Amino acid sequence: MSNSLPFILAGPMVRKTTAHEINLWLSTSKPLHGRTKISTNNDEYEFEVTQEQGIQLGQYAWVYLLRCQADFPINQRIEYDIDTQDGLLSQLVPDALYENESSFTLFIKDKADYVLHGSCRNPHYASKDSLVIANQQLKTQALEERAALLMMSGDQIYADDVAGPMLHAIQQIIPQLGLFEETLAHSEFSKDAELYAHPYNLYRRDKILPHYVERKNFLSRCSLYQTRPIFSSTKHENHLMSIAEFFVMYLLVWSPTLWKRITLPNSLPNLEPKWQKMWQEEKQQIDLFVAGLNDAQQLFAHMPTYMVFDDHDITDDWNLTIGWENAVNGDPLASQVIGNGLISYFLCQGWGNNPEQFDEAFLTSFRALFANYDNAQHHKLIWQLTRFEQWHYSIHTTPKMVVLDTRTRRWRSESNTNKPSGLMDWEALLDLQHELINQESIIIVSATPIFGVKFIEALQKTMTILGKPLMVDAENWMTHPGSANTLLSILTHPKTPQNFVILSGDVHYSFAYDIKLRHSKSSPDIYQITCSGFKNEFPNKLLRVCDFMDRVLYSPHSPLNWFTKRKNLLVTKRDPSVNNQDKLINQSSIGELRLDEKGKPTQISILTAEGKSISFLPK
Repeated sequence: MSNSLPFILAGPMVRKTTAHEINLWLSTSKPLHGRTKISTNNDEYEFEVTQEQGIQLGQYAWVYLLRCQADFPINQRIEYDIDTQDGLLSQLVPDALYENESSFTLFIKDKADYVLHGSCRNPHYASKDSLVIANQQLKTQALEERAALLMMSGDQIYADDVAGPMLHAIQQIIPQLGLFEETLAHSEFSKDAELYAHPYNLYRRDKILPHYVERKNFLSRCSLYQTRPIFSSTKHENHLMSIAEFFVMYLLVWSPTLWKRITLPNSLPNLEPKWQKMWQEEKQQIDLFVAGLNDAQQLFAHMPTYMVFDDHDITDDWNLTIGWENAVNGDPLASQVIGNGLISYFLCQGWGNNPEQFDEAFLTSFRALFANYDNAQHHKLIWQLTRFEQWHYSIHTTPKMVVLDTRTRRWRSESNTNKPSGLMDWEALLDLQHELINQESIIIVSATPIFGVKFIEALQKTMTILGKPLMVDAENWMTHPGSANTLLSILTHPKTPQNFVILSGDVHYSFAYDIKLRHSKSSPDIYQITCSGFKNEFPNKLLRVCDFMDRVLYSPHSPLNWFTKRKNLLVTKRDPSVNNQDKLINQSSIGELRLDEKGKPTQISILTAEGKSISFLPK
């Protein structure tokens, strides 16, 4: 099998990039030997590829993060390539090059004066992929006109909402790569290969995934159902479970290479009629998604890219309540699925954000697991990752970007296990405050908007009171008094930066707010900018109702604002450049942000997947 596999499975992807280091991520089908070559106008650099830079996941699968450390010039053209045992990387993946390029190019900026951002890229959602239009724009720009970086603020994959054709494709690739077989904690099957052959493997995994009994709220006690699923996504019939499934999904959403080795029929035998219909609908969208993957590959090869997880990278409602966490921790299979998602997140996303956070001992745990699989070692690594507290990081541009972990360091409710947790606990918020010291301006990346749509937050609060927070994803910064009040105190403290830009995604619609302290002559300028999703949208009719009600009930001077935690803030909604009164834009898109030298936005806009630019205009 290895003789016919392409050497490069995915990549290259430019990750953390500064004046002192360039990190390149890629996946290969055999060990990589050679040298990374980087050249500028005046200098040439070579860095030997070492096996300490790679992790083997299977017989024909490796992941590499090539760390190239030197003093690189900023604001200059930089070219890179990798001289491998099979030839130059640029010759092995020529489609990842731009026209008239002989090697890959990048541009290191020390100023984050132009940033691309967004989240939520669902391969089978019925819209175009915004990364395609972003790349079409990038390839026409001069190097100095490119954005400083691309920030992907969550839901880079949808592990809990997987199309049938996507799962079928994943399971075609797993044996081709010889990915290791893990033991699954479940009575019906002990190995992941048994899962793939199980009658419930496709479109019926909700029957396999663990359930629990929950009797601590009124609605649950009245329910006729005795159990409820731990994994609360409404579309978890094909939920990813094994490390192999998580890992291959990353390869398939980031590169077109392995799709050439996949066959997707128009229908599958033995599927029920409703699933046959869904298969056909999903396959149409997957085919369109795959057609755009060459653009995504080009974009990643030329643009420094940073990432952080949100819930769908692991599972919907991940750590939303302490009751949810207790249910997961009490079930071996549920814990293993969550851990497998984190293992794959590290390999494909987290590692490249800030490599120095992960020492050799950390990497050795992964190598030990994949080199000689042992169930006890597997669960030891999961235990280590679920307690790891360094997923957050900072990007030392000007302004500095602080990327928050709003998923694993939560402020758990002490009064009720069914109440939503705060998105960050006390210690995490103190860490954030430390990052803000002596900064004139700052960019905060929070997967969930810090300042969201108040009417939607009110609906979430109502469902929480009724004991159903998971039903409406009732997680927002204002839902937990401790984290909300602490965060607001940090943002409005007189010694914090005077310019805050908050970049968010998650919600599947886009908007922009200007925020100031009421009755203050020295208020900081706070800008909440939300772009979501890259390839996902909110139910449009419902959003239009919420948008209208929010405008009516929570205008900047509405008395209802005095009943909210942000009552001391004046929140002004920016007007999109559209011919209606909508404040919320419901189109798949990528965000574009331009800042002046003081860190204030000069342009807040989105570029829709259809190629239309929509600006959010100040009052």
